[in-house]
Amino acid sequence: MKIDDSISGLFDVEPLEEYEVPEQLPMMAIRDAIIFPSMIVPLFVGRDGSVSAVNQALAENRLIFLSAQKNPQLEEPSAKDIYDVGVVAAVMRTLQLPDGRLKVLVQALVKAKMVEMLQEHPHFVARIETIEEPETEITVEIEALMRHVVEQAERLLNLRGIYTHEMGTLLTSIQEPGRLADIVSSHLNLPIAKAQALLEKIDPVERLKAVSELLTREIEVSSVQAKIQSEAKEELTRSQRDMFLREQLRAIQRELGDIDDRAKEIENYRKRIEKLKMPRDAREEALKQLRRLEFMHPDSSEATIVRTYLDWIVELPWSKSSKDKLDLKRARKILDEDHYDLEKIKERIIEFIAVRKLKRSVKGPILCFVGPPGVGKTSLGRSIARALGRKFVRISLGGVRDEAEIRGHRRTYIGAMPGRLIQGIRRAGTSNPVFMMDEVDKIGQDFRGDPAAALLEVLDPEQNSTFSDHYLEIPFDLSKVLFILTANMLDTIPSALLDRLEVLRLSGYTEDEKVQIARRYLIPRQISENGLSEHHLEISSRALLKIITEYTEEAGVRELERQIGAVCRKIACRVAEGEKGPFRITGANLHKFLGPPKFIPDFEKEESQVGVATGLAWTPYGGDVMRIEVQIMPGKGNLTLTGLMGEVMKESAMAAQSWIKARAEELGIDPKEFEERDIHIHVPAGAIPKDGPSAGITMATAMVSAFLKRPVDKDIAMTGEITLTGRVLPIGGLKEKVIAALRMGIETVVIPRKNENDLEEIPPHIRKRVDFRLVSSIDEVLELALLPGPVEEGVKGKKEKGGERKDPVRRKKKGKGQR
Repeated sequence: MKIDDSISGLFDVEPLEEYEVPEQLPMMAIRDAIIFPSMIVPLFVGRDGSVSAVNQALAENRLIFLSAQKNPQLEEPSAKDIYDVGVVAAVMRTLQLPDGRLKVLVQALVKAKMVEMLQEHPHFVARIETIEEPETEITVEIEALMRHVVEQAERLLNLRGIYTHEMGTLLTSIQEPGRLADIVSSHLNLPIAKAQALLEKIDPVERLKAVSELLTREIEVSSVQAKIQSEAKEELTRSQRDMFLREQLRAIQRELGDIDDRAKEIENYRKRIEKLKMPRDAREEALKQLRRLEFMHPDSSEATIVRTYLDWIVELPWSKSSKDKLDLKRARKILDEDHYDLEKIKERIIEFIAVRKLKRSVKGPILCFVGPPGVGKTSLGRSIARALGRKFVRISLGGVRDEAEIRGHRRTYIGAMPGRLIQGIRRAGTSNPVFMMDEVDKIGQDFRGDPAAALLEVLDPEQNSTFSDHYLEIPFDLSKVLFILTANMLDTIPSALLDRLEVLRLSGYTEDEKVQIARRYLIPRQISENGLSEHHLEISSRALLKIITEYTEEAGVRELERQIGAVCRKIACRVAEGEKGPFRITGANLHKFLGPPKFIPDFEKEESQVGVATGLAWTPYGGDVMRIEVQIMPGKGNLTLTGLMGEVMKESAMAAQSWIKARAEELGIDPKEFEERDIHIHVPAGAIPKDGPSAGITMATAMVSAFLKRPVDKDIAMTGEITLTGRVLPIGGLKEKVIAALRMGIETVVIPRKNENDLEEIPPHIRKRVDFRLVSSIDEVLELALLPGPVEEGVKGKKEKGGERKDPVRRKKKGKGQR
């Protein structure tokens, strides 16, 4: 709560005629001033407790107890942090401000003392008692003191330049020494402690004497301050005289034909503005600012701001654009040279060039490349710019929280600049560059605004032709720009922004694709960067495949390039020491360069186990393979879930358990098992968060395996959502999951039948290597995944004719490519 310093203490009114002060009142702590009786003061109330106290006062008798807090910096003071002596005030008027605060006009009525704090939450409530001042007989000595204080007060107000005739009349009309002391005290701008000491003085004559002493000191300080201001004014007058003489000197120089640097600067700006072929609004604003600059002193701070603004205006490419290279064969060749595969994205760029060739006024598309790290999203933007013959500009949006980073700062701020978009356009020097915005899914927001919301205008082809930066305040046409955004995931991108994007997905690479990328791009680049030549180094196919499988575990190729770079550095050391080479890297000697393998898939070391099923997961960094483990143990039917599962994944586990309970007899499981045994489901890598419904059939298979003591085929991976009726629902991220399975050497994948159409998105060379099993129910999953094993004794299984026990889950013979 703060006091409006501009008008506080300037009012003095007679106290309200009729009021009755109760023993208990809501209390509000004031932290920047002391309020004296008989004054009307406007307050700004912002703290929750203070707002609550005002509302309580309004709801009752409009009376409130006001007292200052000892430390103004405290945000949440307690009873011990507030002075005991304050004033009882009446709330006269309240006003709700746009920023959520209250503006309250209060009239201080009488001095009071807090006897006891009765309540602190939600607001203070105190038991108080009013302080009655002793009656004072006006003697000659007291009257002389009062006149002296009035004279001192008038002199002080004159020194400060705030004295008015009404204030003089008010001071001379006061007949009570205590009231005069209070009125004058409010104008002294005293520290909190000194003002509180005056308030606590009960005897009016003693208080008036203390005010007189303080007035003497304030008059001395104000006299010195007035002297300093007078000297500063004289200096300012001298500066104005110098400026006038300087202008006269320039006029004389012009008459003599001498060169005027300032006139030359103004003329240079004017020529550049005329040459730019700017839109009409932009040209008028630029000329307006130029006229302002003409009449300013060249060394003033305002002239510097205007000069910087004009520099930005004349350096922007208002009408300059690069000519697109519309040769489709050339563009396709460049894209193929720079990137392996990525056919869908390359085809989209070729389509844009083809349409641009047929129609000149095509608006730039808003593309968004979504995929795991290291698959070439950013480098693909450079290739597109090279194919089109355009300039390339890249900015990173990761961690950006200030809206001004996008739309710029207002020119009223010191050091203001345009946003990153206008800065990028200026660097490019053309109005139609390829503009890449990296990591759009990692934009943040805080009290400074929402940068993602600021991008809505930028990334809308219908609006960005009139984009307005806060610094320029002139529309700039961004419709010719080809915007490309990159992201690892779409979940964190606001839906309104996502609706404006044309999403193109990049999946992780298979081992074969990584081999090709390494041969064509990574190895030659690392050989060159490490100062080697092709004859120095040869990496065999087996060594390269071993680097991919045993030294990296990623969807992209960043770590693969690092490992190749490590090999090249080892060779560079040998060459620098005098060895000639060539050096051949094979699978047998690879460990000498990179050390022991870092990643050995668990699936190659383990056998098929009971209660352990292989699932497939999607992450923002590519697909992943995970083992789901189930243990059955004596207990009371509890279900334990570990491995940092999310809520959706936990619900899938409970749905799988419910389905198994409902089908227990058909599966050959004794229903009593669920009452006498506990089930523990664990997903390894327990520190990594996991969520989603696609592990439903995997958890169900692992639980059935644990109950029936039948192992799950470790060479089968599965993904799918399970329902309570045993149906298998479709999932997302199929391509990434399949690539992850291949990366781990698993070639049989069980997927929901409703995902059959998604197989068309998987490249043919990957589909040929994978045996896809399409399922509609969990029964089909169990038939495919469970291996033959002993049925636990005592299990109620169905019997075939002849009295032989029938296996409740039969395993069908699988065939390659079954669908």
